[in-house]
Amino acid sequence: MKIVQYPHPSLRHVAKQLRAIDKKVHVYAGQMLELMYEHRGLALAATQVELPFRMIVMNVTEDTEKRDPNNGVVAINPVILEPKGSVEGDEGCLSFPGLYQKIRRAKTVKVQAYDLNGVLIEKTCSDLEARVWQHEVDHLNGVLFIDKMGTIAKLGSRSALKAFERTYRRAQERGEIPAEAEIERLLKALEAEA
Repeated sequence: MKIVQYPHPSLRHVAKQLRAIDKKVHVYAGQMLELMYEHRGLALAATQVELPFRMIVMNVTEDTEKRDPNNGVVAINPVILEPKGSVEGDEGCLSFPGLYQKIRRAKTVKVQAYDLNGVLIEKTCSDLEARVWQHEVDHLNGVLFIDKMGTIAKLGSRSALKAFERTYRRAQERGEIPAEAEIERLLKALEAEA
């Protein structure tokens, strides 16, 4: 399992709801948490690791050096409810290493999801935690933080995005990344298993 980078098609794939929380889902969640910690991220969506499922993992502690790896959250079929307020803040993404921009998000959100035991989680969060939930649920809907950038941020990010695209195409030419049609076929096959 690895984190894919823009413009990988998995990042634009709309994830499907999980209908069961089986051993495979537990394994995927554990692998995703390990990757998130390894890359010092706050969260990771299943679509970022080529899994077409509505699942995210997170550990929202601003100081990534002081996080307890046992406090990671696994959220299955998450939804955002009752967004309130508006705030702009710096945002980055593990699928866009080194790219950060100001993004406007709701200041407070109510979230619902299931944990690995199938227990419904419902909570209201704000500030950084609200931003992370919104960012990750967007991933599951095929929406990227670059889609939320304002005009100036888009202009400022243009060369970085072109560099990501060039790197991706070169990796495809070398056979390190399959063609888009093959990736879509693999995603559909995984969906059928869910």
